[in-house]
Amino acid sequence: MLYRTMKRLIVLSQERGSVAGLQDKLDVFFAADRLTKEEYDELSAMLNGTVK
Repeated sequence: MLYRTMKRLIVLSQERGSVAGLQDKLDVFFAADRLTKEEYDELSAMLNGTVK
């Protein structure tokens, strides 16, 4: 559920032009074991613009 929420938040933030702080949130969720490595990698790639 957190994965889907973060994915949607990234998309909305990109549309608005501001993704500031989202990578920090991803890092915290990953460190707290709330995201898998695969989910973290995909969401990070979305933030970096390498995946649509």
